[in-house]
Amino acid sequence: MKNTYFKYVFALLLFGSNGIVASYILLTSYEIVYLRTLIGSIFLIAIFILTKQKLHILKNKAHFMYLLISGVAMGASWIFLFEAFNQIGVSIATLAYYCGPVIVMILSPFLFKEKMTRAKILGFIAVMIGMLCVNVQAFMQGTVSIGLIFGILSAFMYVIMVVFNKKARSITGLENATGQLVISFLTVAIFIGFKQGFSVNIVDGNLFPILLLGVVNTGIGCYLYFSSIGKLPVQSVSILGYLEPVSALIFSALILGEQLSLVQMGGAVLILGGAAYGELFRSFNNFRKKV
Repeated sequence: MKNTYFKYVFALLLFGSNGIVASYILLTSYEIVYLRTLIGSIFLIAIFILTKQKLHILKNKAHFMYLLISGVAMGASWIFLFEAFNQIGVSIATLAYYCGPVIVMILSPFLFKEKMTRAKILGFIAVMIGMLCVNVQAFMQGTVSIGLIFGILSAFMYVIMVVFNKKARSITGLENATGQLVISFLTVAIFIGFKQGFSVNIVDGNLFPILLLGVVNTGIGCYLYFSSIGKLPVQSVSILGYLEPVSALIFSALILGEQLSLVQMGGAVLILGGAAYGELFRSFNNFRKKV
């Protein structure tokens, strides 16, 4: 169990460093996502074959369609997110992206027949106030940056990704991760093919961060994440999951020198705290019912 926790935490820290690694790659956001998903897909396919996994993805056509939609949404979400990294920095882009889990939480009563609770409503309100605090200067000036719009779009694509992935109940574990990443790659490949063709000009010094992002952050990260998440208690997954945005904020401050104002830091606390509150309250209630 300790080994499983280590794999899950390490995967979250890898995901939290995505924006940092991407900042050293002199390519457009969609080129970065194209190479990331390509390398990650090859890695996961190799793991899938080496571990002699059986393919069940086409047995349930409805669930395959759900996974297809989820994979397309993930590709679009990453394009928007990496463009937001480039436009407004890792810190604020990450906070905008992490509105996604809260939107899923507030929609869950309508989508998954879960009960609407006061904790969910309070969490949602806290996140909305947090977003106002993080972007207070832009709102006071009556302008919203294109980078913030990309960050919000990435959050909405995240919602679509999670909702349809949950519906693909028969496709789990490594098969789910591999299928979703391959579909994501094909989505980005089609987009980049129409935009500029499939060739990408990699300049000197960019190869190492590209391989790091593709093999380690995406391939190994997804493998560790999906091989551990099913073995851990739901409460642990929910609580530890917030290491990803917190680590992204810490990494961006220490490595990239990004600084948030006091109001923005308060907003960050509200966003992450509001999201965590709804999840933790639900996990606590479920635990209490079992006891």
